[in-house]
Amino acid sequence: MFTFITKRPFWVNLLAAIAIVLLVIFLVLKMLGGITQHGKYLTVPAVVGKKTADAIRLLKEKGFEVEIQDSVYVDTANMGIVLKQLPDPNATVKINRTVFLTVNRVTLPLVEMPALQGKTLSYAMMLLKRSHLELGDTTFKTDFTMGNVMEQSYRGNAILSGAKLPWGSRVDLVVSKGLGVERIIVPDLEGMTLGAAMLLLEQNGITLGSTIPYDNTIITDTAGAFIVKQSPPRFTEDKQFIYIQAGQVMDVWISPVQMVIKDSTTIINKE
Repeated sequence: MFTFITKRPFWVNLLAAIAIVLLVIFLVLKMLGGITQHGKYLTVPAVVGKKTADAIRLLKEKGFEVEIQDSVYVDTANMGIVLKQLPDPNATVKINRTVFLTVNRVTLPLVEMPALQGKTLSYAMMLLKRSHLELGDTTFKTDFTMGNVMEQSYRGNAILSGAKLPWGSRVDLVVSKGLGVERIIVPDLEGMTLGAAMLLLEQNGITLGSTIPYDNTIITDTAGAFIVKQSPPRFTEDKQFIYIQAGQVMDVWISPVQMVIKDSTTIINKE
C-alpha cells in the first residue's frame, strides 16, 4: 500500500513531509486570522464630553466593547458625561478592543457635615469649603462671645455634625455678635408659659439657660408649663430693678400649674 513511499529516496519523502507541515501551518494561520479578524484596525472615536448613554451606543456601533471603569463627581462638569476614555480619542486599535470610560455621576454624592459650633466664622467657612458645602444665610445673635458659630442648620432644621448632606448644599449659620451695650430691666417672666417667655427673651436678645422643674415635678408639656421662679429676679431685696444686657442668660423654674411664690414658704396656686 505504501510502496510508492518506500520506493522513493528518503530525502524526497522528507521534503514532502516538510512541505505538508508548512501547508497545514499556513492553513491554520489563515483560519485563525479569519476568526480573530487579524490585521483589521479601527479608529477610536472621541466620546469625552458626550452623555454616557450616547457614548456607549456610538462605541458599540463602531465595533468596540465598552466598560465603565470609574464613576466620579466633578462639580465643574455636567453630570452624566464621559470625563475620560482609554484608549485615547483617534487611537488606532484592533477590532473588538474594549474602551474603558470614566464618567461623571448622575446623582450628587453625599458629604459629611462638619462640626462648626464654637468655631470662628472664618474657620467655619473654610471647613464648609473643604467638605464641599456652601455657606447659606448668616444671622447674628447677641452672646458673650463674638464671631463664633452658635447654631448650624440645613433647610430650616438643625443639622448635627456627621450627618450626610448632598454635595454643594447650603448650610445656614447663627453667629454670636457679642453683648449689647444697652442695659435693660430684667423681664418679669413669672406666671408666663415657657413658650411665651422664650419669645420675649428672644425679642430682647436674652438667652434662656436652664429650665428646671419646680419641686422636681414631672412635666410632659414643657412649652405650656408655667414659670414660677426666675434667675436673675426682676427686683433686688430692696425692691430696686435689676438690669441685664442682651446676650446674658436667664434660668427659670417651671410647673405644670400656674402659681406665684410670695416668699420662701408660701405658694399660692392660681388654679
